[in-house]
Amino acid sequence: MIKYILGLIVFCAVALLVWGVFQVQHTPAPTAERITVGSNTLVVDVADTPAKRQQGLSGRESLAQGSGMLFVFPQVGKWGFWMKDMRFAIDIIWADDDGMIVTVWPNVTPNTYPKIFYPHAPARYVLEVPAGYIAAAGIGVGQKIVVQYRERVE
Repeated sequence: MIKYILGLIVFCAVALLVWGVFQVQHTPAPTAERITVGSNTLVVDVADTPAKRQQGLSGRESLAQGSGMLFVFPQVGKWGFWMKDMRFAIDIIWADDDGMIVTVWPNVTPNTYPKIFYPHAPARYVLEVPAGYIAAAGIGVGQKIVVQYRERVE
């Protein structure tokens, strides 16, 4: 009986170890890129899958200055955003297929939920940045979002 219990414990320990190694090797690291908006450079997390886009910034405590989240959609559309499970205010910037900014919503706060914010024109990219960024950087419709390079930032 003791041999059976010890064998079961060893089996479970090995199974957990193998499962842990598998998780580390197969869990993709967050994608980060450097982009320019107007004349400013930001480091952004890229949300380019349905799961990443659904999660977005929800649940985070804050967003550092000089950073953001870039949502990449498979095609242009009037993609709506809300503040569900958000804990801080953000500015939201929509850009078309060429990266041209088509709509900006400054200082969107968590208490606006469940309101949904939409662009005025179809967009393929949505950039979320800390509240106040649009005003401080002089960002507006007609400027461009440009991905500078595709190296992972760590």
